[in-house]
Amino acid sequence: MDFLQGKLIVSSPSLLDPNFRKTVVLIAHHDEEGALGLVLSRPSDVPAAEAVPVLDGLPGAEDPVFVGGPVQPDAFMVLAEFEDVDESAAPIIDGLGFMPADAEPGELAIKRLRLFAGYSGWGSGQLEDELADESWIVVDAAADDAFADDPDLLWRTVVQRKGGAFSLMENMPFDPGLN
Repeated sequence: MDFLQGKLIVSSPSLLDPNFRKTVVLIAHHDEEGALGLVLSRPSDVPAAEAVPVLDGLPGAEDPVFVGGPVQPDAFMVLAEFEDVDESAAPIIDGLGFMPADAEPGELAIKRLRLFAGYSGWGSGQLEDELADESWIVVDAAADDAFADDPDLLWRTVVQRKGGAFSLMENMPFDPGLN
């Protein structure tokens, strides 16, 4: 089995689950027991520093909290780009990793952060089944994807990056019945 940690999964038009329609998910962990990801394209209206005041003053703290997925929406996860990814609780790709829960944020060398409320989770074999059903498109991730300036355009940008026949989906409306 190919594990997808550090990859993006992009919802295909056949994915009807409203939690994931037209989303881009960064897979933060994937093994035989399951997968954990963060939806990168669902900002809220609440600034991160307002939701978690200890983040105030850090790069990205004024950005909105993102809805990371339907699992544990009351739990916060901080994804950060570190100067030294070994400072992270769990490295994901390049300099990206999770901020340790017990860390003093001001003492970490963080280039930027994004706060997520909740996460996306799959049990053993569940994500693989969804991939076999063509509900998701796998695309290589770049660290900048997690900090996209316009998350509404992220889905289109990532589909375009995949190229080939997938680029035809770029301008597809949210409801294909509107074509």
